[in-house]
Amino acid sequence: MDFKELVKAIQEFEGVTRKNSIDNVISLLNEAYNVSGDVVIDIGDDASAIDIGNNQVILMAADGIWGQLMNINPYWAGYCSVLVNVNDIAAMGGKPLAMVNIMSISNDEIYEQLLAGIKDGCLKFGVPMVGGHLHPDGEVDSIGVAIAGIAQKDKIITSFGAEVGDKIIVAIDLDGKPHEEFALNWDTTYDKDPELVRAQITAIQYLAENDYVKSGKDISNPGIIGTLEMLLEASEKGAIVNLEDIPRNEDVSWENWLKSYPGSGFVFTASEDKCDDIINYLKDFSIESNVVGEVTSDKSLYLVKDNEKLEVFNQNVNPVFKKAND
Repeated sequence: MDFKELVKAIQEFEGVTRKNSIDNVISLLNEAYNVSGDVVIDIGDDASAIDIGNNQVILMAADGIWGQLMNINPYWAGYCSVLVNVNDIAAMGGKPLAMVNIMSISNDEIYEQLLAGIKDGCLKFGVPMVGGHLHPDGEVDSIGVAIAGIAQKDKIITSFGAEVGDKIIVAIDLDGKPHEEFALNWDTTYDKDPELVRAQITAIQYLAENDYVKSGKDISNPGIIGTLEMLLEASEKGAIVNLEDIPRNEDVSWENWLKSYPGSGFVFTASEDKCDDIINYLKDFSIESNVVGEVTSDKSLYLVKDNEKLEVFNQNVNPVFKKAND
């Protein structure tokens, strides 16, 4: 694919554009964020953090599953409802504790497959599903899952901590395969030993608790570049990223790779002196990492290939979250 066409494909990717409406939700709930006074991190990150004392926070997150995934493969929807929530806690440097769910079911066959996927996800990641709410007579089939985790208050990885001059690291488990029905699901967990899958989560905890990274997010529906842009918008920074430095399984095209949702994948920013330690440490957990660029001050994300440099996102023109200026 032509480089300009690749950049356009990222900009127009549904995984990116469907995030646009989040700004309205944030605006409408602004006064409700911290009525208790205990909220350390509110809406805008992978999870919120609530101070519970003793330098500890409870992390809370929730995810719904895309309707098309639910309709095509309810088992995989159930499995992914666990995976995405566990990754949200991991991305913050926390330990996942337990989940609850809300299910709306109109088809009993879907119901049974969905629950089988949830059960296998819980067994894989070692995180219990402890309750929830069922609509047994729903007009549509849907699943939403919420998760709680715990972390040290002064060791949380957030999306707000990127600083100018930080190096950008992309870290992905390359040992996987596209799901047979969903080309953009880069599955790295289903066929792996649960011990390794769980160790990948605790590896991110280790990076957080030992101050290796300044900011981070798990790579989600917007893909690698879209997820990085979300982090940059939270930190009010920009970046220059070298395409060829991004770790990639070469069996996947660049377009699909940049749009993929990996089972284990993260973007981090870190001081240059920390990068080699991060990269070498994550190798032991089947996570390939590389420095792909640098954080800048100009609030634009540029992608570079060979001698060509193209702007992918500009926070004043085509942001993922924030409203463009009039």
